[in-house]
Amino acid sequence: MANTFTAAAQGLPDETTLAAVIGSPIAHSLSPTLLNAAFAAAGLTWHYTAVEVAPGEAEQALNDMRSTGLGGLSVTMPHKTAVANAVDRCTETATLLNAVNCVAPQGQELVGHNTDGEGFLGGLAHDANFTVAGCRAVVLGAGGAARAVVLALAQAGANSVTVINRTAEKAQETAQLAGPIGHTGDHQSLATADLIVNATSVGMHGGPPGMPCDPTLLHPGQVAIDLIYHPLVTPWMAALKKQDIEAHNGVSMLLFQAARAFNLWTNQPAPIEAMENAVTAALEARSHTAQ
Repeated sequence: MANTFTAAAQGLPDETTLAAVIGSPIAHSLSPTLLNAAFAAAGLTWHYTAVEVAPGEAEQALNDMRSTGLGGLSVTMPHKTAVANAVDRCTETATLLNAVNCVAPQGQELVGHNTDGEGFLGGLAHDANFTVAGCRAVVLGAGGAARAVVLALAQAGANSVTVINRTAEKAQETAQLAGPIGHTGDHQSLATADLIVNATSVGMHGGPPGMPCDPTLLHPGQVAIDLIYHPLVTPWMAALKKQDIEAHNGVSMLLFQAARAFNLWTNQPAPIEAMENAVTAALEARSHTAQ
């Protein structure tokens, strides 16, 4: 694997700084599209590649990152917890979530970050111009994405965060990340929410069919975010829009978590417009292929 983390192995000039994403499976990742567009727009001699890393081999990938001087590493399933346990230290957010999706070299240390929550909040502001402070939020689901969103909403000053999940124990564990404002609930909680976030895989291309909740339980004036981005418009989003309810997909969360990684690695502001144009084009092409 170490050889993969070198410019020469990628057929690139020696002066190129390499960054990578590890996961399994990884071929579907949009991170190379996002980050290579960012590096090009910023005029940086960086290149980003996707590397298939089997379960159990994340620690070796980090050792290879050290030995090759890799400029940055993104981490996706199933390695987020293993990497959190293998870096030199984690940020407070990554520690609370016990999950790392971005590793940044800092001096002699590898620091584990979790940029999902920042990505969610950035996307929410970008798409809906929504103010989290004082809001009542409902999160559908209790997995890794839900946990990041719940923590981010609490840290951004939400008034209440209610978690709805089929498994009560997991709902409770996730709600606890919000501290005293975190609660579990049922679909009756949707009526009084300002913000509803689908953090389940229901409606995803190749995932469980259907909708994460009955769209008629929502009403105009609320904002709904579906963290799914393939398809670009899920059945749930389509139904909500027919009811004149503002609904957005997960593209912007993907965009802004990648933008934060770019910033951590390069110490430069991310070229958001170039990244957004690149990922939108890639997703539109993917949607056409899937039809």
